[in-house]
Amino acid sequence: MEKEKAIEIKDLTKDYGMGRGVFDINLDIYKGEMMGFVGSNGAGKTTTIRNIMGFLKPDKGKVTIFGLDSWDDSEKTKKYIGYIPGEIAFPDLKTGTDFIKSQAEFLGLEDLSYANYLIEKLQLDPKATLKRMSKGMKQKTAIVVALIANPDILILDEPTTGLDPLMRVSFLEILQEEKNKGKTILISSHLYEELEHTCDRVALINKGHILDIADMDKIRNREKSDYKIEFNNKNDYNDFKKLDYNIIRDQEKYNQVTVSIEKENLNKLFSNLTMFDVKFITEVKYTLEKHFNEIVAKARDNSSQNDKNENNQTASKISNLTENENKKQIKEKQKW
Repeated sequence: MEKEKAIEIKDLTKDYGMGRGVFDINLDIYKGEMMGFVGSNGAGKTTTIRNIMGFLKPDKGKVTIFGLDSWDDSEKTKKYIGYIPGEIAFPDLKTGTDFIKSQAEFLGLEDLSYANYLIEKLQLDPKATLKRMSKGMKQKTAIVVALIANPDILILDEPTTGLDPLMRVSFLEILQEEKNKGKTILISSHLYEELEHTCDRVALINKGHILDIADMDKIRNREKSDYKIEFNNKNDYNDFKKLDYNIIRDQEKYNQVTVSIEKENLNKLFSNLTMFDVKFITEVKYTLEKHFNEIVAKARDNSSQNDKNENNQTASKISNLTENENKKQIKEKQKW
């Protein structure tokens, strides 16, 4: 059975010039899925989210929410969405309680029991004056308002900004509860770890382009493992390197190697190591951050190679033009 698409981004481009914006973004987010969105500041996360929300009109391509165009049908699509913006600006109301109640009235909500649950879970004091709230307090208030209407989709732009570590844990517990209800969630962050533990998939955006979409099951249950091994003497270090193992890092100064090995061959590795004087062996955990760093490094290398090839082609063209011009000048002289 084909999964239902909650959000479909197709060929989305918003070009601000000078390489800024997002370009040819293609991303499907399925109903009930928690999708992470990671990238450095300025990579294009917020621009993409603002297009999903219908705040920006694409230069090319489109975004649909349950089949509705996010720009043309923005009034309808917003009924499905609970949204936390990257930059929070509150209306001119006195307290957090006033803001929460005004939003509840706007949404036609009479039962505020879930809002009260969220307030308690996040340890929020809603009676505080809005203008004097800390960044963390504002963030908690925005979380409550985004979730109280029980929306089908949550769009969260850096929602843990300003929260202390304990409150981040509480917030991620709330998100897991929302996911268990069948909600579709898009959460952007620069913190790999919080996406790694909560998301089904995570998209990496860099310089306005989606470089990779990681399946977290494959990251968590990788077929290969990496092990760092240090030997007590140089001879054993050198002898081990003669064996047929894939050494991905070699630190001769410390008699250390890091090997990448299929999990089915681990018994063979440990058996071989009994022949050597090993100081320690430890597994190097493969993380989402490491996976994406490899992707970015590969993209950077490809870009450098393309630039090099382009420069070589340009130099070759200039050389050919110069050679042709010299031949032309020689022919002109011969005529005279």
